[in-house]
Amino acid sequence: MIDWRQKLDYASRVIGSGVCFGVFCLSCVVVSLTVFPLIHLTSPNRDVRRRRVRRCLLFFYRLLLGLGRVLGMISYEMHGFERLAAPGQLVVANHPSLIDMLLIGSSVPQMDCIVKDALLRQPFLRTVVRWADFIPNAAPQHLIENCVATLRAGNSLLVFPEGTRSVPGQALKMKRGAAHIALAARCDLLPVTIVCNPSSLTKTDVWYRVPRRRPHWCLSVGEPIRLASLVVPGESESRSARRITAHLVEYFGTRIGSATTEPVTVASIDHAAGPAVSAINP
Repeated sequence: MIDWRQKLDYASRVIGSGVCFGVFCLSCVVVSLTVFPLIHLTSPNRDVRRRRVRRCLLFFYRLLLGLGRVLGMISYEMHGFERLAAPGQLVVANHPSLIDMLLIGSSVPQMDCIVKDALLRQPFLRTVVRWADFIPNAAPQHLIENCVATLRAGNSLLVFPEGTRSVPGQALKMKRGAAHIALAARCDLLPVTIVCNPSSLTKTDVWYRVPRRRPHWCLSVGEPIRLASLVVPGESESRSARRITAHLVEYFGTRIGSATTEPVTVASIDHAAGPAVSAINP
């Protein structure tokens, strides 16, 4: 009897996963063709339009997460999210799953993020990304200044220092983009630790490969990481960025250490090619 129930639960969650992805894709098309154009027509300028679109996305994120809960696909808990209420914060998080952006963005009305240029070529996401006016990483020479500008405009900026979703069982590796943004904006970093058990929607997963039991996400917002405590006066920006990144690796590695099997390391970055900046990557 228990085995039969487990099989039924698994089958229902595979179907639920398909429903969630189908609703997501259909919703992206519908809001891009109806709601967002209406917002554009009724907004006096680009800034107002951007704020309204992003507020609409907040409810969109909550709708998708609520659907996932109702269908038994996910459960989650959040701790310390009141710290995200202040505007203009640089939010850094580890990136174990596909829905990390939704989980964090559902609590922050004006959350900006960096997106990989590849998303602008995806049929279901490209219009949403463009309407939301997220920051593309296609022009690295302007990327840092665009990130600084959005922070100074009062928008919080979400950065995944890993640059892409992490792979379960592999060492945590981070790029220096978040550190360079913090140094350029002279701002602290607000860390969000994400733990998913069992792992789900990882970089190596496909939508129909669901775990044997419902995955649970736990998100914890820590105390701000003070930039001043990590920067040595007179030190080069490159060395400061390496120190900040090493601190982030240690911070997240300590809190999710059970998810890695190798020593935590800082990813090797060729500074001559410019600072690598993390982006949202499905």
